[in-house]
Amino acid sequence: MENQSMLYVLVLSGLSDLPSHQLPLFLVFLLVYLMTLTGNLLIVLLICTDSHLQTPMYFFLGTLACLDMGYSSVIIPRMLFDFYMQRRQITIHCCITQFYFFIVFAVSEVLLLAVMSYDRYVAICRPLHYTQIMHWKFCVVIVSIVFTFSFIYPLVHVLFLLKLSFCNSSTLQSFFCDLPQLLLASCSDTSINVFLILFCGILLVITFLPLTFCPYIFILNTIMKFKSNAMRSKAFSTCSSHLTVVFIFYGTVSFNYFHPNAYNHFTEERVFSVFYAVLTPLLNPLIYSLRNQELKLSLQRALLHLVAKLRPKCTESACNKLSFLLQHLKGLFTYVRPAT
Repeated sequence: MENQSMLYVLVLSGLSDLPSHQLPLFLVFLLVYLMTLTGNLLIVLLICTDSHLQTPMYFFLGTLACLDMGYSSVIIPRMLFDFYMQRRQITIHCCITQFYFFIVFAVSEVLLLAVMSYDRYVAICRPLHYTQIMHWKFCVVIVSIVFTFSFIYPLVHVLFLLKLSFCNSSTLQSFFCDLPQLLLASCSDTSINVFLILFCGILLVITFLPLTFCPYIFILNTIMKFKSNAMRSKAFSTCSSHLTVVFIFYGTVSFNYFHPNAYNHFTEERVFSVFYAVLTPLLNPLIYSLRNQELKLSLQRALLHLVAKLRPKCTESACNKLSFLLQHLKGLFTYVRPAT
């Protein structure tokens, strides 16, 4: 029989069916989206404009910020549209497209986190060879490989999804087109799709999870040998930020894709889906900016430069306020100055 699945429209269950909840949810997720874009875009701008941050470590961090902006933009604008229109229908074509790009950004983040671990290993364990190993050509090539693999990998799932048929008015128990919920909504045999999730997921985990965590065994061993408390503190700060991001990302994704009883955990799945699809891109810049002294200093330098530039053009009252702000920023600048 010819596959007619493309004629049907799926219905997203969303986060709440109550009409009174739609406007508050719209406002909350709009705020989250704007904060996500602002935080990640600020990191990208600081890295591009501050010569102190134009190093391989911050190149990868800027790439992660770009991924987070794309990651959230695949999910949240569609959510906002559904909240505003209060109709959650989506065609199969649009649903599979959303899933494809979601996996592209998710896999890119998995690979990039492994690359960032290797970068920290070279910087801490082999500092004298850092510039020879992590030169710009190598960084560009490795990021290109990450993106190439990430665009190819989801095609396996998409090709098998296109072979499925979906019942008329099938409902996805989610607020976006995630693979487990797509399989639950299908009328076809999805055993091969489930096998692919497990096989490809386990292959990714056993390949890139050790590449992400194993360097930290050597890093921690090296850090403990540092005689300077300031150097030890700085190394711990950078590594703990990266590890926090890794644990949050892997933990929430693993629950959604690898726990066995998917039919009985719709509420838990929605909570974890919100966390890894919506909140993780917001938390990443916060984690890195709050624990990274160089990013703080760069932000304060940018603010000081902006205030100093605006000061000659302002009125007397505005100048007084700018002077107070300038003094306050100088105090913060001095307070967070790293030990040498």
